[in-house]
Amino acid sequence: MRHSLVPWVRTAVLVSTPLLGTAFAQGESIADLAYALDTFALLMCAVLVIHMKPGFALLEAGLHGSKNAINIFMKNFATFAIAGLAFWAVGFSIMYGAPFFISGYEADPYPGSADFFFQMVFAATAATIVSGAIGGRMKFGAYLVFALVMTAIIYPFLGAWHWGGGWLAEMGFYDFAGSSVVHAVGGFAALGGVLAVGPRIGRYVGSRIVAMPGHNLPLAGVGVFLLWIGWFGFNGGSQLMFSSAADAQAIATVFLNTNLGAAGGAFAALFLSWAIFKKPDFSMTLNGVIAGLVSITAGPDVIDGIWAVVAGAIGGVLVTYSILLLDRLKIDDPVGAVSAHGTAGVWGTLAVGVFGGANLFTQLLGTLAYAGVAFVASFALFTALKAVMGLRVSAHEEVTGLDAAEHGALAYVNADSLNDPVLLGAGD
Repeated sequence: MRHSLVPWVRTAVLVSTPLLGTAFAQGESIADLAYALDTFALLMCAVLVIHMKPGFALLEAGLHGSKNAINIFMKNFATFAIAGLAFWAVGFSIMYGAPFFISGYEADPYPGSADFFFQMVFAATAATIVSGAIGGRMKFGAYLVFALVMTAIIYPFLGAWHWGGGWLAEMGFYDFAGSSVVHAVGGFAALGGVLAVGPRIGRYVGSRIVAMPGHNLPLAGVGVFLLWIGWFGFNGGSQLMFSSAADAQAIATVFLNTNLGAAGGAFAALFLSWAIFKKPDFSMTLNGVIAGLVSITAGPDVIDGIWAVVAGAIGGVLVTYSILLLDRLKIDDPVGAVSAHGTAGVWGTLAVGVFGGANLFTQLLGTLAYAGVAFVASFALFTALKAVMGLRVSAHEEVTGLDAAEHGALAYVNADSLNDPVLLGAGD
């Protein structure tokens, strides 16, 4: 009887072998598809974050005088280029323990180069935050040195505390997309720069605060729209995995809560400025949007619905009063970066403890550590730059404008000058 079963067994094996092979092949295909989807989605989120760079440039240029617009754009272009090299060569290694120049680095579930690229755009963001706060009076060369040190050493060293598996990660500190790791670090680094370089000429006369409005507020508004759009890549991409149904649901939740936080911040700043100034203030509303986004960034996956709105709204209130307080203290931040990123970054980190279930003490300890060390490191670096190469342009250059003084160009050319007889005859 046992021998009579042999032909049937042989037949079953012959039939099942191709089916098993097909199943294995399908399994490999599904794994390859998931790998490709995770890689593509992460890179596209990084591209969204890159769109924040022109957002910052437009916002900063719009809130400064027209005589400094090219300088603002130059700093933003240079920051991204420096981050691309410095974080690639050294910074990523410091932050994540990878080889220098990411040589041979591998990640899961996507290529190591994709992982690096996504993290690099975050490093560039942390440095860019400083650009607008010290605008209009800092030497371009001094800023470039700061951007190099920030993206190669300061940001990676601090980022390793949490995202690199360091002491804050071991304590259970929670910062999903960087309220502290990116924004509080950038905001308090900006504070160090602002204190080191001092206020713009004429900003404070005795006890009086002299208004220096930006030259193009609609330009600044377009910049904030780009920031708002790019933030979906910033927060959504921090999910890091995208190919499962659970991942898709998590990302959708992050997108929704991110938008709710931004909307809450916008309306809080709008109505509060309306109450204070008797008119709804546009620049305060713009900073309210940013503060709302920063406030939700630490916990868009755990602060849901109405609490996301509340977290963002508190950020909008805090940024308004913070900007007014810094002015009273004669701390000149033309774009409100210290308040929108620093103050709101600290609050956003604490909000995860208030609304998201994290340990509030751990959150407080972590965010104060990030803010404090970023401030001290930045202030020390800018002070050293002041001693070695000089930090501030001359009074004449500042009054003339950094576009002409530092770059030999003007952002806006009067149409009448194009019809100047000398220029028209130059080609004869």
